[in-house]
Parts: sequence; structure tokens; C-alpha cells
Amino acid sequence: MRYLMFVFTLWLPLSLHAEEKLDVVTSFSILADLVQHVGGDRIQVTNLVDADADAHVYDPSPDDAKALLRADLIVANGLGFEPWLESLLASSEPAGKRINASAGVVPLMLEEDGEQVPDPHAWQSLTNVEIYVRNITKAFVQLDPDHREGYEARRDAYLGRLHALLKRADAQIASLPASQRKVVTSHDAFGYLGQAWQLAFIAPQGLSTHDEPSAAEVAGLIRQLRREGVRAVFVENIRDPRLIEQIAEEAGATVGGTLYSDALASEGPASTYLGMFEHNLDTLMAALKR
Repeated sequence: MRYLMFVFTLWLPLSLHAEEKLDVVTSFSILADLVQHVGGDRIQVTNLVDADADAHVYDPSPDDAKALLRADLIVANGLGFEPWLESLLASSEPAGKRINASAGVVPLMLEEDGEQVPDPHAWQSLTNVEIYVRNITKAFVQLDPDHREGYEARRDAYLGRLHALLKRADAQIASLPASQRKVVTSHDAFGYLGQAWQLAFIAPQGLSTHDEPSAAEVAGLIRQLRREGVRAVFVENIRDPRLIEQIAEEAGATVGGTLYSDALASEGPASTYLGMFEHNLDTLMAALKR
């Protein structure tokens, strides 16, 4: 009897330890969704910048630093998207593994304040998000090799859905004539989408939402829209819509709806990455085909 009790007391902690979940911190909502789809029930996710929130102007809290210190894995976008996270990591020095989900993406380089900088919004390309998903899967397998098959099966299932959406997007956007491929958004967040499907995105703000455009810049944009006959402009879920509404009214254009740029929706179909992309595709097509 004593022998049986000894075996039981050894077995119970080992079993619980084997089922411990990986503690994962993600920098913003799009990454949180990708991480959860690959990690499944093997992970516990703490996300820093919520849905419908602007990661460009995020101010970290003490709770964020505590979450980083507990993390087994920290997943960031990289490409300069989260400068506040770099400062937070430097001050807290967490022991967990850190990856940039965008590692391996060929960045678009744009001019900001006279310098060439990478466009961080790489998730606006479905092809790039395949790279994100593969990077996330690789990190999970390295940290939790006993559950490799589960991570890779969830990866493959997710990429199957992503490839189906990519095929649909290719077919739909190919039907647009060149004269109907100009789009106005609040800030310059859709460059990778434009590159993938030859859409011209125009924005009053640059890559970041930190600085508001000047009155002269807004007036110049309105003149450009009138001259080029741009018919649809779009608000973003992370931005105050009033500037875009003013531009549309003065340019004689129509507000075509809301696009999701740097964050998922708090609820509804756009609360997942694939749902967000599908919403943006449908919204763009409905407005540009008029």
C-alpha cells in the first residue's frame, strides 16, 4: 500500500506539468488571433493592444511589463511597428523567447521624414501572413516539441483557409478596370494590399498615426481626388472618421465604408484575421465597382 501511494504522488505532479500551457504575449490583436489559431488549447494568450485600438500610439502599463516577465513566448510584428515594445523589453528584460512574426517578409520601403523606412503593415498581404503563421508554428514547436503534430496540423488547416481566400481575392480584384483601382484611407496602412493587387492607396497620413496632416496636405489631397476622379474613400476602425468624411465631402467622393487596418474588430466577422481580410475585400469591391 505504501508503495502504491508513493507512485501516485509522483505521477500526479508530472502529469500536471505535462499539461501546462505555454504563456504567450502578443503585441496587438491581429497577432493574437494568428497565435491562437496555431496554438489551440496548448497556449494561454495575453494580448497588449486590444481590438479597435491604435498600436501606433499605445502607452504600455505596468501590467504589460508583468505579462512579459511571465511569458514563455513574446510575439511581435517587428518592422518598427511597436517602438514602445522595444522600450518595454529593454526595461523589463524578460527571459522568454521573443520572435518577430514578420521575419522573412520582404518589406516595402517608403520615405518618411526624408528617410527610407520599412512599411510595418505586412499583414495586409495574405502571402505575408503565411510567413507569419509559419514563424509562429516554428516557435511553438521549438518550445513544446512533444506537441509538434498538433501545432503543424492547426497551421496546415489555417493555411488551407488562407489559400482559399487568396484565390477568391485574386479572382475578384482581377475584374476591376484600371480606372477603378484608386482608394483613399485615413493612414498609409494598405501598401502591401496595393502591391499584391495593383491598387493605388492614397492617405492624408503616413505609416504612423502619430502626426496629423497639415491643412495644406489635406487641401492638396482633395485637389488630387477631384483631378483623378477618385470615387470612394474609406474610414478606418482605429481612427476618428471626421477627417476622411470632410475630405470625401469636399472632393465629391463617397465614403465607401470602414476598413480594418491595424486592429481587428471587437466583435463580428472582422474579429478574426481572415474575417477582417474578407470584410475589407468585400467593402472595397462594393465601393470600387459602383
